Amino acid sequence: MSDNQNLLAEQRRALILDEVRRRGGVRVNELTRKLSVSDMTVRRDLDALARQGVVEKVHGGAVPVSEPSAHEPGFEAKSALELSAKEAIAEAAAQMAAPGSAIALAGGTTAFTLAHQLLDVPDLTVVTNSVRVADVFYAAQRAAAGAGSPRPGAATVVLTGGVRTPSDTLVGPVADAAIRSLHFDVLFLGVHGISVEAGLSTPNLAEAETNRHFVRSARRVVVVADHTKWGTVGLSSFASLDQVDVLVTDPGLPARARAEFAELPPRLVVAGEPEDDADM
Repeated sequence: MSDNQNLLAEQRRALILDEVRRRGGVRVNELTRKLSVSDMTVRRDLDALARQGVVEKVHGGAVPVSEPSAHEPGFEAKSALELSAKEAIAEAAAQMAAPGSAIALAGGTTAFTLAHQLLDVPDLTVVTNSVRVADVFYAAQRAAAGAGSPRPGAATVVLTGGVRTPSDTLVGPVADAAIRSLHFDVLFLGVHGISVEAGLSTPNLAEAETNRHFVRSARRVVVVADHTKWGTVGLSSFASLDQVDVLVTDPGLPARARAEFAELPPRLVVAGEPEDDADM
């Protein structure tokens, strides 16, 4: 962590959360020295992280919250985390959506952020099982129609139907049947967890099955996931890493994970960092 008195609260809290996860706990006096801020500022940051449910406050500091593998946070809880990372990831991933292509956007808060970036890509056909993602496109179309200037090249959006999960994703047999009958140029997939051993995983069994169908129906699979997803394992695995073509993440991905990815099939794209091979 660098000493910087002018860090934004969100940046400070991201640094604190990384330190908690990396070390298994932090003390307030250590954070005040490393961040060059007051005890009161650090305690406010820890209070905010505790309210988000990502750390547990203990005497003199904080430790990570250990979630059971079947725990599924709601959309609102997840949407408050890693905001800057998700924006950077979305900007990088949007470059992989070609005008006129058929894409799939699975559920999740990173996919929701990506949807906003895709509004300017013309003539997309978008299939999604996310109520929130569909609403991004519908709201843009309604706003344009209300202004009397329909958007040229506006996306055609297909919402799969299905049973709604806590993360506002539609899953189950109805969603699975819709996805099985389609073919996508590219799938943009947010995940609960990524690891070498477990691959891509989720705490929701029905969502795992729906995601399997998404992966099978796509010519190219692009996983969009911030660095905190690395090493997390949910209840059910739905794809191995050799089924992934590209992982788009943020610069917070630790060196150990980068080294592991160098030996794995997916292409690693770190938002904001130059690539050795720009041929996408």
